Amino acid sequence: MSYDVSRIRTDFPALQQGVAYFDGPGGTQVPRQVAEAMAAAMCSGVSNRGAVTAAERRAERIVVDARQAMADLLGCDPRGVVFTRSATQAAYDVSRALARTWEAGDEIVVTRLDHDANIRPWIQAAEASGATVRWAEFDPESGELSADAVRAELSGRTRLVAVTAASNLVGTRPDIPAIADAVHETGALLYADGVHLTAHTPVDVAALRADFYSCSPYKFFGPHHGVVVADPELWEGLRPDKLLPSSDSVPERFELGTLPYEILAGTTAAVDYLAALASSAPDRRGRVVESLRAVEAHEEKLFAELMAGLSDIAGVRLHGTPARRTPTALFSVAGVPGGEVYEGLARLGVNAPAGTFYALEASRRMGLGDTGAVRAGLAPYTDGEDVRRLLAGVEEVAR
Repeated sequence: MSYDVSRIRTDFPALQQGVAYFDGPGGTQVPRQVAEAMAAAMCSGVSNRGAVTAAERRAERIVVDARQAMADLLGCDPRGVVFTRSATQAAYDVSRALARTWEAGDEIVVTRLDHDANIRPWIQAAEASGATVRWAEFDPESGELSADAVRAELSGRTRLVAVTAASNLVGTRPDIPAIADAVHETGALLYADGVHLTAHTPVDVAALRADFYSCSPYKFFGPHHGVVVADPELWEGLRPDKLLPSSDSVPERFELGTLPYEILAGTTAAVDYLAALASSAPDRRGRVVESLRAVEAHEEKLFAELMAGLSDIAGVRLHGTPARRTPTALFSVAGVPGGEVYEGLARLGVNAPAGTFYALEASRRMGLGDTGAVRAGLAPYTDGEDVRRLLAGVEEVAR
């Protein structure tokens, strides 16, 4: 089954409005199939989960289906799928639960490359428990974070390492399995932020060997919320704050209040949509892997065109040259503040925002301060015309 981007684009109402969207790293556009699934859930009659009424059974089925969909997307056990309001909340919830097992002298490792949602929760949890925070540094010129840089910060007192699976600022994809091996040699846990990675490549949590992996469906065509997965046995050992009458079962123990059924229905639809992009394999996991491999090939080709085109524009400076990355370009234009580039492109119908995108530590280390630069990220629906419009717009702004 071939990858037909023209056909794919017809499923996205927003793409019919004449705008070229390069802000996928902040959230993708939504296909009508996802919106329809969410509307159907809200209009079909639901209640709290149960087994007596049709509405209760419908709510239960929505939750079970969404867990299985995420398990098929990430290659994990559906019993280990926890739904949260956001990936930020997931990191806070897990950090607070884990911090109950930390004590003074323990060490937590974070990296300068990460989104602040995978830095600040760990720092704050460490401060509350008396643990020490150590920083793994990345190379500011290339944007690379090596496994050795993480290994250098490990010790026998390390309890947890938090690292991005792909930088939302510059696209760097660290070698997570190698980092996991180093972390596990010390007996520590690894929390991988996969928010920016999941939309661009097949993910196999078991192969990554991360103990926790988080992502956000709104980065891959779904609604706004967060997901964090782990082995069910690992979840069993954690005791989060919860209401007394609420379920103590895993994974429900970590899900506060009634789940948003319409959002979970949309998440299942988003996974189903991804799986059908370029595959007709008999099982959904197989379709996910095949389709995301096709997405990767599609985006790599367009990204090479984008990077070559940006390099040819006088006054444009590209930031970061990681060898292995998502299709995410960070750049600035000489003499033109990033905000003005952003506004100039928007007037031309091209959405490529500027800022640090919450990767504040990374922006500072790369010499971009608290203002950052312009980011252009590709999505599965990006086509060649989008790329040409962006390059023409940057050239016009640069003049």
